[in-house]
Amino acid sequence: MDRELRVLLLSGIVLAAFTVPAQAQQAAGAEPATPQVVEPRVKRRDVNPPGLDTENWEAGLFVGTISIEDFGASVSYGGRIAYHFTEDVFAEATIGTAKAGKTSYEDLSGSAELLTDSERQFTHYDLSVGWNALPGEVFFGGTRAMPSAVYFTLGAGSTRFAGDDHFTVALGAGLRVLANDWIAVHLDARNLAFETDLLGESKLTHNLQFTFGVTAFF
Repeated sequence: MDRELRVLLLSGIVLAAFTVPAQAQQAAGAEPATPQVVEPRVKRRDVNPPGLDTENWEAGLFVGTISIEDFGASVSYGGRIAYHFTEDVFAEATIGTAKAGKTSYEDLSGSAELLTDSERQFTHYDLSVGWNALPGEVFFGGTRAMPSAVYFTLGAGSTRFAGDDHFTVALGAGLRVLANDWIAVHLDARNLAFETDLLGESKLTHNLQFTFGVTAFF
């Protein structure tokens, strides 16, 4: 009888030894409860992408001042037309005119006139290649941003002055700001260089021009 009781107790201990680790293993392998998803409360900002015109032609007018070497500064005005091959490269044709003043010699002499009124007309035209080197944006206040580009131009043409036509090299730089999807504002600086012997000695003259212009894409 005692022997049977010992066998029964031993069997119970062995069964318990195998059952408890199995239950613990099942509890450890149980998948954790799915965490509750928290919806982020982020205020979305309304962004209006610029609806830029896709046309490649650009044309407009400009006005400013030009310093004609030996003849002082004069009001300059004209027009330009450009074709944009890519976002970075464009070609531009420019024509402008101004009326030269008097040299210091003419002012001091009082009566000597080196040029007639018609010969004082300074008219230039050139064809240039341009490069949009620094595209970016111009900010006005905290909410207004306008696309812009700093560009450089290099070209050649002709200048009609003092009754002669002079081959001219035109080197320039400017800032273009898009006011909306089809109107642009320009600030330009250009150097129109050509040789002349008007004052008795042949020399290379540099005529600096600064202008403000408005163009339209079409």
